[in-house]
Amino acid sequence: MESLVLAMVSEPSVSDNARALLGTVLVGHGVAARITEVEAYGGRDDPASHAYTRTPRSEIMYGPPGRLYVYRIHGHFCANVVTGPTEQGSAVLVRAGEIVDGLDLARRRRPTAKNDVSLARGPGNLTRALGITMDDLNSNLDDGKPVSIDRSVPVVSAAISVGPRVGVRRAADVPWRFWFAADPTVSSYRRHARAETRGEP
Repeated sequence: MESLVLAMVSEPSVSDNARALLGTVLVGHGVAARITEVEAYGGRDDPASHAYTRTPRSEIMYGPPGRLYVYRIHGHFCANVVTGPTEQGSAVLVRAGEIVDGLDLARRRRPTAKNDVSLARGPGNLTRALGITMDDLNSNLDDGKPVSIDRSVPVVSAAISVGPRVGVRRAADVPWRFWFAADPTVSSYRRHARAETRGEP
C-alpha cells in the first residue's frame, strides 16, 4: 500500500509541500511559532489521512489550499494546512515549533511546560500555545487573521530528517514526517501499537 500511496499523490506532492512549511512561521492569537516538524497526509490516496474517506469532517481538505483544518483528538486540537490541489484532500499536520514571538502568552497558555523548548513540542501543545481551537477551522492562512502563515521570514538552512509518521495505524511506514535534525523542539516518535507492517493492506 505504501508504494501506491507514494506513486498516486498528485504533483506537486504533499511531501514537497510539507518540507516547504519547515521554517515558516505559524501565527495564532498573539503567539508565533517557527515550524520545526510536520507530517504529510495524501488525502484520497493515503489510508492514514482523514480524507481517505470523504466525510463532512474532512470536506474542508478537498477545498482550495491555504485553509486551516483543525480537529480534536484525545482532548487536544491539531492544526493542519490544506495543501491541495482541490479535490485531492492533501494536508500537512504541524507537529512542533519554536516560539519566536509572544513567549509570555505562550507560557501562560502552557503553564505545565517544563521549559520554553517544550512549549510547542507536539501538535496538541503547539495549538494550545498558539490558542488554536475549533473556532479557527477553515481560517484563510494567507489573510493574516486569526491564524496565518508568515512565509516572509528567511528560513535558516538546516538539515532535514525524514521518517514515518507518528501514531498512525495504516500506511505506518510511509516516510512522510519531516523535521529539522537535532532541533530540541521536535517531538518524539511513537509507533501505533497496531500499526500495519509494510505490505499489509
